[in-house]
Amino acid sequence: MTLIRRFLTLAFAASLSAVAVAQDGKLNIATVDMQELFKQYYRTNEAQKQINVDRARIQKENNERLAKIRELEEHLGKLRKQLDDPSLADSKKQALFKEWQGMNQEGTALNRERLDFVQRRNTALNENMVRRMKGILEEIRKLVEEQAKLGNFDYVFDKSGMSTSQVPFLLYTKDATDITATLLKDLNKGAPAESLAAPGDPAPEIPGSNPSAPSDATDPK
Repeated sequence: MTLIRRFLTLAFAASLSAVAVAQDGKLNIATVDMQELFKQYYRTNEAQKQINVDRARIQKENNERLAKIRELEEHLGKLRKQLDDPSLADSKKQALFKEWQGMNQEGTALNRERLDFVQRRNTALNENMVRRMKGILEEIRKLVEEQAKLGNFDYVFDKSGMSTSQVPFLLYTKDATDITATLLKDLNKGAPAESLAAPGDPAPEIPGSNPSAPSDATDPK
Protein backbone atom coordinates (compact mmCIF):
# COMPACT_ATOMS: atom_id res chain seq x y z
CA MET A 1 0.00 0.00 0.00
CA THR A 2 1.45 3.39 -1.01
CA LEU A 3 2.09 6.23 1.39
CA ILE A 4 -0.74 8.08 -0.33
CA ARG A 5 -3.10 5.19 0.31
CA ARG A 6 -2.00 4.76 3.90
CA PHE A 7 -2.30 8.52 4.33
CA LEU A 8 -5.88 8.67 3.04
CA THR A 9 -7.43 5.30 3.94
CA LEU A 10 -8.44 6.36 7.46
CA ALA A 11 -9.92 9.62 6.18
CA PHE A 12 -11.82 7.69 3.53
CA ALA A 13 -13.21 5.24 6.06
CA ALA A 14 -14.29 8.09 8.29
CA SER A 15 -15.98 9.76 5.35
CA LEU A 16 -17.96 6.62 4.56
CA SER A 17 -19.28 6.58 8.11
CA ALA A 18 -20.24 10.22 7.88
CA VAL A 19 -22.05 9.68 4.57
CA ALA A 20 -24.20 7.03 6.21
CA VAL A 21 -25.63 9.56 8.64
CA ALA A 22 -25.95 12.40 6.14
CA GLN A 23 -28.51 10.96 3.76
CA ASP A 24 -31.17 13.62 4.49
CA GLY A 25 -29.61 16.41 2.44
CA LYS A 26 -27.90 16.50 -0.97
CA LEU A 27 -24.18 16.08 -0.63
CA ASN A 28 -21.66 18.09 -2.66
CA ILE A 29 -18.98 15.53 -3.51
CA ALA A 30 -15.66 15.89 -5.33
CA THR A 31 -13.03 13.40 -6.43
CA VAL A 32 -9.30 13.80 -6.84
CA ASP A 33 -6.52 11.60 -8.21
CA MET A 34 -3.89 11.93 -5.50
CA GLN A 35 -1.37 9.75 -7.29
CA GLU A 36 -1.61 11.91 -10.42
CA LEU A 37 -1.12 15.07 -8.35
CA PHE A 38 1.89 13.54 -6.64
CA LYS A 39 3.50 12.39 -9.89
CA GLN A 40 2.88 15.63 -11.80
CA TYR A 41 3.76 18.07 -9.00
CA TYR A 42 6.96 19.89 -9.95
CA ARG A 43 8.40 19.55 -6.43
CA THR A 44 8.08 15.76 -6.70
CA ASN A 45 10.04 15.89 -9.93
CA GLU A 46 12.71 18.10 -8.35
CA ALA A 47 13.01 15.72 -5.41
CA GLN A 48 13.32 12.74 -7.75
CA LYS A 49 16.09 14.46 -9.73
CA GLN A 50 18.03 15.17 -6.53
CA ILE A 51 17.58 11.58 -5.40
CA ASN A 52 18.98 10.40 -8.74
CA VAL A 53 22.00 12.70 -8.29
CA ASP A 54 22.61 11.30 -4.80
CA ARG A 55 22.27 7.75 -6.07
CA ALA A 56 24.78 8.42 -8.84
CA ARG A 57 27.20 9.89 -6.29
CA ILE A 58 26.98 6.77 -4.12
CA GLN A 59 27.42 4.55 -7.17
CA LYS A 60 30.49 6.53 -8.29
CA GLU A 61 32.20 6.17 -4.92
CA ASN A 62 31.22 2.52 -4.77
CA ASN A 63 32.78 1.96 -8.21
CA GLU A 64 35.98 3.73 -7.15
CA ARG A 65 36.28 1.47 -4.12
CA LEU A 66 35.56 -1.56 -6.27
CA ALA A 67 38.32 -0.56 -8.68
CA LYS A 68 40.89 -0.61 -5.86
CA ILE A 69 39.67 -4.03 -4.74
CA ARG A 70 39.88 -5.35 -8.32
CA GLU A 71 43.50 -4.17 -8.52
CA LEU A 72 44.26 -6.09 -5.35
CA GLU A 73 42.53 -9.17 -6.71
CA GLU A 74 44.56 -8.96 -9.91
CA HIS A 75 47.79 -8.75 -7.96
CA LEU A 76 46.67 -11.65 -5.74
CA GLY A 77 46.10 -13.72 -8.86
CA LYS A 78 49.66 -13.04 -10.05
CA LEU A 79 51.06 -13.99 -6.64
CA ARG A 80 49.04 -17.22 -6.69
CA LYS A 81 50.52 -18.16 -10.05
CA GLN A 82 54.02 -17.60 -8.69
CA LEU A 83 53.23 -19.70 -5.61
CA ASP A 84 52.11 -22.55 -7.87
CA ASP A 85 55.50 -22.64 -9.57
CA PRO A 86 57.13 -25.92 -8.42
CA SER A 87 60.61 -24.57 -9.12
CA LEU A 88 60.18 -21.72 -6.63
CA ALA A 89 62.56 -21.87 -3.66
CA ASP A 90 60.95 -22.43 -0.25
CA SER A 91 62.26 -19.16 1.16
CA LYS A 92 60.87 -17.22 -1.78
CA LYS A 93 57.60 -19.13 -1.56
CA GLN A 94 57.21 -18.27 2.12
CA ALA A 95 57.85 -14.58 1.42
CA LEU A 96 55.34 -14.56 -1.44
CA PHE A 97 52.76 -16.40 0.66
CA LYS A 98 53.14 -13.87 3.46
CA GLU A 99 52.66 -11.05 0.96
CA TRP A 100 49.62 -12.83 -0.53
CA GLN A 101 48.11 -13.40 2.90
CA GLY A 102 48.49 -9.77 3.96
CA MET A 103 47.08 -8.50 0.68
CA ASN A 104 44.16 -10.91 0.86
CA GLN A 105 43.27 -9.69 4.34
CA GLU A 106 43.50 -6.09 3.13
CA GLY A 107 41.14 -6.85 0.24
CA THR A 108 38.63 -8.53 2.56
CA ALA A 109 38.70 -5.54 4.90
CA LEU A 110 38.29 -3.06 2.03
CA ASN A 111 35.33 -4.96 0.63
CA ARG A 112 33.66 -5.18 4.05
CA GLU A 113 34.16 -1.44 4.47
CA ARG A 114 32.74 -0.80 0.99
CA LEU A 115 29.60 -2.84 1.65
CA ASP A 116 29.08 -1.07 4.97
CA PHE A 117 29.50 2.29 3.24
CA VAL A 118 26.91 1.42 0.58
CA GLN A 119 24.43 0.15 3.16
CA ARG A 120 24.75 3.23 5.37
CA ARG A 121 24.49 5.69 2.48
CA ASN A 122 21.55 3.86 0.91
CA THR A 123 19.71 3.74 4.23
CA ALA A 124 20.24 7.48 4.76
CA LEU A 125 19.15 8.22 1.19
CA ASN A 126 15.99 6.12 1.49
CA GLU A 127 15.06 7.73 4.80
CA ASN A 128 15.58 11.19 3.33
CA MET A 129 13.53 10.26 0.26
CA VAL A 130 10.59 9.04 2.36
CA ARG A 131 10.78 12.17 4.53
CA ARG A 132 10.71 14.48 1.49
CA MET A 133 7.89 12.59 -0.20
CA LYS A 134 5.80 12.65 2.97
CA GLY A 135 6.28 16.41 3.11
CA ILE A 136 5.12 16.74 -0.49
CA LEU A 137 2.07 14.57 0.17
CA GLU A 138 1.18 16.75 3.16
CA GLU A 139 1.40 19.88 0.97
CA ILE A 140 -0.99 18.29 -1.53
CA ARG A 141 -3.37 17.18 1.22
CA LYS A 142 -3.57 20.73 2.60
CA LEU A 143 -4.28 22.14 -0.86
CA VAL A 144 -7.06 19.57 -1.35
CA GLU A 145 -8.55 20.65 1.96
CA GLU A 146 -8.39 24.33 0.95
CA GLN A 147 -10.02 23.59 -2.40
CA ALA A 148 -12.74 21.57 -0.68
CA LYS A 149 -13.59 24.55 1.53
CA LEU A 150 -13.55 26.97 -1.41
CA GLY A 151 -15.80 24.71 -3.45
CA ASN A 152 -18.06 24.03 -0.48
CA PHE A 153 -17.63 20.27 -0.93
CA ASP A 154 -18.93 17.99 1.79
CA TYR A 155 -16.48 15.21 0.90
CA VAL A 156 -13.49 14.77 -1.37
CA PHE A 157 -12.62 11.18 -2.27
CA ASP A 158 -9.31 9.93 -3.68
CA LYS A 159 -10.28 8.00 -6.80
CA SER A 160 -6.78 6.48 -7.04
CA GLY A 161 -7.14 4.80 -3.63
CA MET A 162 -7.00 1.00 -3.75
CA SER A 163 -7.99 -1.61 -1.21
CA THR A 164 -5.61 -4.37 -0.09
CA SER A 165 -7.18 -6.57 -2.78
CA GLN A 166 -6.23 -3.93 -5.41
CA VAL A 167 -9.87 -2.96 -5.99
CA PRO A 168 -10.58 0.79 -6.18
CA PHE A 169 -12.26 2.16 -3.06
CA LEU A 170 -14.36 4.50 -5.14
CA LEU A 171 -16.23 2.47 -7.77
CA TYR A 172 -18.94 4.99 -8.57
CA THR A 173 -20.01 8.46 -7.45
CA LYS A 174 -23.00 10.25 -8.93
CA ASP A 175 -22.56 13.91 -9.93
CA ALA A 176 -19.07 14.12 -8.38
CA THR A 177 -16.77 16.94 -9.44
CA ASP A 178 -13.21 15.97 -10.36
CA ILE A 179 -10.91 18.72 -9.04
CA THR A 180 -7.61 17.07 -10.03
CA ALA A 181 -6.86 19.40 -12.97
CA THR A 182 -7.62 22.52 -10.93
CA LEU A 183 -5.39 21.39 -8.09
CA LEU A 184 -2.56 20.45 -10.44
CA LYS A 185 -2.69 23.89 -12.03
CA ASP A 186 -2.44 25.50 -8.59
CA LEU A 187 0.38 23.20 -7.51
CA ASN A 188 2.51 23.97 -10.57
CA LYS A 189 1.76 27.71 -10.67
CA GLY A 190 5.06 29.54 -11.15
CA ALA A 191 7.07 26.31 -11.41
CA PRO A 192 10.38 26.50 -13.35
CA ALA A 193 9.98 24.88 -16.78
CA GLU A 194 12.88 22.51 -16.14
CA SER A 195 11.18 21.24 -12.98
CA LEU A 196 8.02 20.07 -14.73
CA ALA A 197 7.76 16.42 -15.73
CA ALA A 198 8.24 16.03 -19.48
CA PRO A 199 6.04 13.68 -21.54
CA GLY A 200 7.53 10.20 -21.48
CA ASP A 201 9.53 10.78 -18.30
CA PRO A 202 9.29 7.86 -15.87
CA ALA A 203 6.86 8.62 -13.09
CA PRO A 204 8.50 9.37 -9.71
CA GLU A 205 8.22 6.39 -7.42
CA ILE A 206 5.86 6.75 -4.49
CA PRO A 207 7.61 5.28 -1.41
CA GLY A 208 6.10 1.93 -0.53
CA SER A 209 4.36 1.47 -3.88
CA ASN A 210 6.44 -1.59 -4.75
CA PRO A 211 7.15 -3.60 -1.61
CA SER A 212 8.92 -6.36 -3.55
CA ALA A 213 11.49 -4.00 -5.02
CA PRO A 214 14.89 -3.69 -3.28
CA SER A 215 15.20 -0.59 -1.13
CA ASP A 216 18.92 -0.05 -1.78
CA ALA A 217 19.65 2.82 -4.10
CA THR A 218 22.97 1.40 -5.26
CA ASP A 219 23.94 -2.09 -6.35
CA PRO A 220 26.74 -3.10 -3.92
CA LYS A 221 28.10 -5.84 -6.19
